[in-house]
Amino acid sequence: MSDGLSRPAPASSRRFRQWMPDRRPGSWLLGLAWLTLVLLSLTGEGGQLALRYQRDAVLQGEYWRLITGHLVHGTPMHMVLNAAGLGLIAALFSGDYSWRAWLLIALFSMVAIDVAFVSWEPQLHWYVGLSGVLHGALAAGAVAWWRHESTRLALVLSAIFVGKLAWEQWQGALPLSGDLPVVVDAHLYGALGGAVAAALLWVVAHTQVADKSRS
Repeated sequence: MSDGLSRPAPASSRRFRQWMPDRRPGSWLLGLAWLTLVLLSLTGEGGQLALRYQRDAVLQGEYWRLITGHLVHGTPMHMVLNAAGLGLIAALFSGDYSWRAWLLIALFSMVAIDVAFVSWEPQLHWYVGLSGVLHGALAAGAVAWWRHESTRLALVLSAIFVGKLAWEQWQGALPLSGDLPVVVDAHLYGALGGAVAAALLWVVAHTQVADKSRS
């Protein structure tokens, strides 16, 4: 039981708070949207060819493509759609995780997509775009709503999101998906990666709360 006295927080507790929800505006999310715009405008077609995920190049050691492939886009409309999706995520969920946690979610989403592409999608020769990572962020946002919002809101969001993923696996991309072929498996892999990251963060948060209650 706590004696109510103020004392320095343990180092592990201070480290954990770096990953807790941060209600400040998610300015880095909007900054990432601008980054995609800059990359697209500066690289052009030649830069896109050098930065996109390309299976044979990755297998030959060009591993940077595993990251940059998510940041470049095939057409201006493709970029605009992804930037709009990023803005929507920032508006809905930016305060549900710290910026460090969001970076972890993005990393898990990228790794899930890249590992799945290399291991299970040999027919996929190249890929560009942020939509897979955005689906990871949406999955993490849905997990956060189960923690912070009403059950009804969390259920509605989760049902819509899972329904979208199921439709894409069954019927292909939704209308208004842009003027490039959509790799819907990237959405599924990204969502799984984001959900795993969010679940890990949830477990850590629950453990920390339990530890505090025993102190």
